Amino acid sequence: MDDNGLDRAFLALADPVRRALVARLSRGPLTVNELAEPFAITKQAVSRHIQVLEQAGLITRSRDGQRRPCHLDPAALETLTSWIDGYRLAAERRFRALDGIVADRAAPPSRKAGTP
Repeated sequence: MDDNGLDRAFLALADPVRRALVARLSRGPLTVNELAEPFAITKQAVSRHIQVLEQAGLITRSRDGQRRPCHLDPAALETLTSWIDGYRLAAERRFRALDGIVADRAAPPSRKAGTP
């Protein structure tokens, strides 16, 4: 996923309704009507949120007879997770290095050979 794709994905996830839709889809595919049930917004508004998630590449739709279920795209989520993990790992390396410096300074000075 390029920078524009990352931007679209994170922008899509910035909305609490869309995050809730992603959370619901994490349990399995659902139709727009099923996704809209718990929300106090119109089905058209839910459809628009789904379109944003779809354009961001986070969800896909399939055809199952008359149903058009929405599915979470695990590969897109893995891309986002990998991007975040790169920064997390870099921060952890810096903290470990800092921990080493603090530990070295806090350790008592070693005795010189031959002194009591």
